[in-house]
Amino acid sequence: MTSQAVDGACAFAWRNYLLLHSGISENDDRIAHLRNTGEDDFDLLQIAAVAYLRKLDELHDDRCARLAADQVLAEFSASRNAQSDT
Repeated sequence: MTSQAVDGACAFAWRNYLLLHSGISENDDRIAHLRNTGEDDFDLLQIAAVAYLRKLDELHDDRCARLAADQVLAEFSASRNAQSDT
């Protein structure tokens, strides 16, 4: 998948987040770290971005929010690997 698709997945999640949070700048780069995860699955990146943003709202802690996104990515990766082994 191209970086354009990865950017698209992050942009999709961000636009939805902005619908609920009108006081945040569109240029805020809170989910930029997801572009560097090495993951290239569009749907999974959207899910990870939403998990990150939801945890950020709940806890107001970037580190915990990143852990939530990383957990989503790790769980999917483990599930995908288990499916390919069968």
